[in-house]
Amino acid sequence: MKLKEVLDKTTQFFKSKGLDSPRLDAELLLAHGLKLQRIQLYLKFDQPLSEGELAVCRELVRRRGQGEPVAYILGTREFFGYPFRVHSQVLIPRPETEHVVESVCEWATDVERDYCIVDLGSGSGCIGLTLLKKLPKAKLIAVDISRGALDLAKTNAEALEVSERVHFVEADAGDVDRVLAGVKDFAGTSQIDILVSNPPYIAPDDPDVEENVKKFEPEIALFAPENGLKFLSDWSRKYSPFLGPKAIMLMEMGMTQGPAMQKAFEDLGVFDAVDIVKDLAGLERVIRGVKNG
Repeated sequence: MKLKEVLDKTTQFFKSKGLDSPRLDAELLLAHGLKLQRIQLYLKFDQPLSEGELAVCRELVRRRGQGEPVAYILGTREFFGYPFRVHSQVLIPRPETEHVVESVCEWATDVERDYCIVDLGSGSGCIGLTLLKKLPKAKLIAVDISRGALDLAKTNAEALEVSERVHFVEADAGDVDRVLAGVKDFAGTSQIDILVSNPPYIAPDDPDVEENVKKFEPEIALFAPENGLKFLSDWSRKYSPFLGPKAIMLMEMGMTQGPAMQKAFEDLGVFDAVDIVKDLAGLERVIRGVKNG
């Protein structure tokens, strides 16, 4: 069977499964299975595939056909232009999360400042490690309750060549004393300049969550009590007293949680400005509090 025939049949199969991007998924998976660049698929249309190559491709297609995300199958996902290793113990980095990084970079105009960054529920490390790439003197304390997530984040830190500027803390992000001990030991300060988080913020009974998200991505990183607001509210309240005089706190949130979180941030009484960052679709995605010093 020639490559073009396999690609066309795979695309049609994915269409029959109702997948959102059947052609792209087919290209990515076949390129991965055949160890080719995507563009090379089209240069080798008439190349016959061996039985071994077909077996590899069939397994990848089977997994995708069952709903497993492409990122988990490939083991990687791009975020802010950097490749991040991912697996089923971490959330797949999403484009809307890039707004957290963008907002920090807009605020952190002094790139030579030795910012102390805390990333709560760091997962793959995509937010915090990207910030280390953008802020060359900064130090990061990456906090996650999952050993598997932290091990993966360490791998990503090594690949991005920022390992020397990150300290990993295996802890519940709500354990402020333990996290702050890590901050003081590693960054030599008791004040946080930049606090970022993509916490669990989906209500357990939210009917709009895709079935494959619930099936494949880690529940602990998705769902939160109190209509999804518990960790957003608790973590912001617990850590706001430890922000430095000129600091910023940003948390990704659900698109309907803006009014509640704006009030929660304002009620903390520590910020000079509180606002909401919208994504490219105009949906409210990040709550941001700024101290001007």
